[in-house]
Amino acid sequence: MSEPAASDPTTPCFQFVDVSLQAPGGEAILSRVDASVASGGVTVLVGPSGSGKSTLLRLCNRLEVPTTGHVLFRGRDVAGLDPLAHRRRVGMVFQRPTLFAGTVRDNLLVAEPGGTDEDFQAVLERVVLDGSFLDHTADDLSVGEAQRACIARALLTRPEVLLMDEATSALDPDARRAIERLALDLVEGGLTLLWVTHDLEQVRRLIGEQIDRVLVVLGGRVAAPDEAATFLADRDPDTA
Repeated sequence: MSEPAASDPTTPCFQFVDVSLQAPGGEAILSRVDASVASGGVTVLVGPSGSGKSTLLRLCNRLEVPTTGHVLFRGRDVAGLDPLAHRRRVGMVFQRPTLFAGTVRDNLLVAEPGGTDEDFQAVLERVVLDGSFLDHTADDLSVGEAQRACIARALLTRPEVLLMDEATSALDPDARRAIERLALDLVEGGLTLLWVTHDLEQVRRLIGEQIDRVLVVLGGRVAAPDEAATFLADRDPDTA
């Protein structure tokens, strides 16, 4: 299978070209989506629950396949890429943490089989967990701790892109801010971040006033700029 071209900042990271997706029963989940995600920086997806935000993320990682249309990664159709190789380049952190049975160390070894405890302690510190967590079993972790362990595991694959699906929703405010700071540090190092959130304050912290970095998803489609601006203004506490 063909592999994606090397990163080029002039090429969109992802493009959705006339993408539609139907549920097995025929219900439309996405309808004729045309949108692009710039290479580098943070792009945020916002919208009501059930609007299709998470589905768009899953299409980027080949966890979903469009019924019609194409999803392009750096100009190449995702359908033609090796899925395992692609998922190492495009990591994903889900809203609900998904750890394997065993210890945190076991989970990190899945991402980096040759990693040392020193490597793993360093990545855990980046997600605000100390090195003692290496010996904790997945079942013993709180939801927030498990989510941070998932982020650490994703970072060990050294992805070019990280997909974050409400990944900080289970964290306390201090841990949430720490992960946001980490994300922005990673972006400064060249990572592309695609982040789903319902929290407009988090949007501001991640992208400031860069409205071109927001995709508003409404009823299975990406809203036009004027509709998106109306949606954001209606939910902005500063305009209330």
